[in-house]
Amino acid sequence: MRHTRDDVVRRTVEEFDQLDRLIGRLWQGDWDRRVPRPEGRDPWTVKDALVHIVWWKELTTRGIRRQRRPPEFRGLDVPEINRIVYERWRDRPAGEVVEWHRRVHEDALRALTEAPAEWFGRRERSPAWPADFDSHSVGHRVRDMEAAIGS
Repeated sequence: MRHTRDDVVRRTVEEFDQLDRLIGRLWQGDWDRRVPRPEGRDPWTVKDALVHIVWWKELTTRGIRRQRRPPEFRGLDVPEINRIVYERWRDRPAGEVVEWHRRVHEDALRALTEAPAEWFGRRERSPAWPADFDSHSVGHRVRDMEAAIGS
């Protein structure tokens, strides 16, 4: 499928709005609720799931700008990256994570706006592309965060 800037921005904004509304409804204790996780994985909370979403959204934003991964993440696979991100953010306050979530979203929209229009449709891509702005976020919002708080 070939995409357009307008479609990608629309989907990005729609998912951000849904995620941000969910965050706005959370009580202080909700941030520490455990999300469903497969055995052997880090014991994520609602806050950790949001951190995960935001980190990958930030990485995708870097990719749009043709920037490389931060050096400490180069050559690592997804589980290794997820583990480092979890370790770095798990003790930070929820308010800091929410601020980061909103800052990364604004930066992602700037990157999408600055990217050449032809870049969006230059080649065939998955219907969910760029997944970290849309379907990846939806999955963790619904499967993890909403499931943990009973939404």
